[in-house]
Amino acid sequence: NTFESEDGVSASLIYATDLFEAASIERLALHWQTLLQGIVSDPQQSVAELPLLSIREAQLITHDWNTNGSTFADQPGIQHLIEARAEQQPDALALVAGEQTLSYAQLNARANQLAHRLIELGIAAEVRVGVAMPRSSELVIALLAVLKAGGAYVPLDPDYPQDRVAYMLEDSQAKVLLTQASLLEQLPQGDAQVVLVEAGGDAFAGYAQHNPGHRGQSSNLAYVIYTSGSTGKPKGVAIAHRNVLALIHWSQQVYSQDDLQGVLASTSVCFDLSVWEIFVTLASGGSIVMARNALELPDLAARDQVRLINTVPSAIAALQRAGQIPASVRIINLAGEPLKQSLVEVLYAQPTVEHVYDLYGPSEDTTYSTWTRRAIGASANIGRPLDNTASYLLDQQLQTVPIGVAAELYLAGEGITRGYLFRPGLTAERYVPNPFSTTGERLYRTGDLTRYRADGVIEVSD
Repeated sequence: NTFESEDGVSASLIYATDLFEAASIERLALHWQTLLQGIVSDPQQSVAELPLLSIREAQLITHDWNTNGSTFADQPGIQHLIEARAEQQPDALALVAGEQTLSYAQLNARANQLAHRLIELGIAAEVRVGVAMPRSSELVIALLAVLKAGGAYVPLDPDYPQDRVAYMLEDSQAKVLLTQASLLEQLPQGDAQVVLVEAGGDAFAGYAQHNPGHRGQSSNLAYVIYTSGSTGKPKGVAIAHRNVLALIHWSQQVYSQDDLQGVLASTSVCFDLSVWEIFVTLASGGSIVMARNALELPDLAARDQVRLINTVPSAIAALQRAGQIPASVRIINLAGEPLKQSLVEVLYAQPTVEHVYDLYGPSEDTTYSTWTRRAIGASANIGRPLDNTASYLLDQQLQTVPIGVAAELYLAGEGITRGYLFRPGLTAERYVPNPFSTTGERLYRTGDLTRYRADGVIEVSD
């Protein structure tokens, strides 16, 4: 840097052209100029409050790159979208699980019968229902039935340690536990009333098959997913119907109904990728192919019906190395782990793969927060925010940082969940007031370091 002061103060910047682009240096010079102007305008302000961004760059980063509003219908609940599909396409395939297939009409009717039983037991808005079941058609029926009854499901993995399952049942204050007789011995004895949902559904054959009707609002809980806690105890993330309705709306702008014919549902319902696999698919008129996990795909009788795989990079990499991605697969959604460009390249080397999507997001922001279609020969990135959501890269004072500067990623918009069930202190710590909102909205602190590229695309910082 060279400074001269004959007529005022001027400076020239010398930089390595093989390391920096001219546009990056121009932005750096503008930040320096803005900083100096800020010091002169108010010498008494603290260093942390000194500005770096020009008004134009602040507008670009804070507002322009977060302008993605898209209106969607405020349904009372996720289940009503699925009920509409059952009315529109009753004979269409909804679910394949092993040798069993269910049409939309069959799935809806069986879920209705169980829902009426749950209503009889007092399940209504905000009431939690534990679900500990193997991966089968009955699992999907049970989840849908809880929503139809107006309740919120709490997914429980029967393979988890018994004390962990007991904690989640007690902490969520679940009124009912849906399970099967074969699992009773390994499940804890709690206060929840046990209801067995066996294959075939004969136990509920006497209940009505009609839709229960509206039993809540979009602001009511849909499910509670437990994530690992910093204290060692899991914490329940409370997700409302409207959060998922926003996810469904965005998905329907990106994926056609044909794209969702044959979605591999292989993620445990204890993880929120399952919400996309099950509820986005059914709400959009698609069909689900159930699997115990993604690596079971080659052994499925319906493997050649799978058009879309939604999983983690490590699982798809294992399938790719073994040459076990079926030729029917057109779309691959990857989330939950960093997606290396080298894996993107080998996936596109399979001629039938048309799209590889990189999806990022925590449970606290309803499954997915940012997305991008990864390209051959490009660099790794997590893209831009979903419709009706926003992302901010902020410093410790919640001020916007310049393009290219690493900072913590904060999320906002329709995906932001209610918080942690019965944990107001922890909720207040991670869900903070949104300084860019005038309506009392909150930001979720991800804890992830990211940076903006010059085109507004977000990269995860090393």
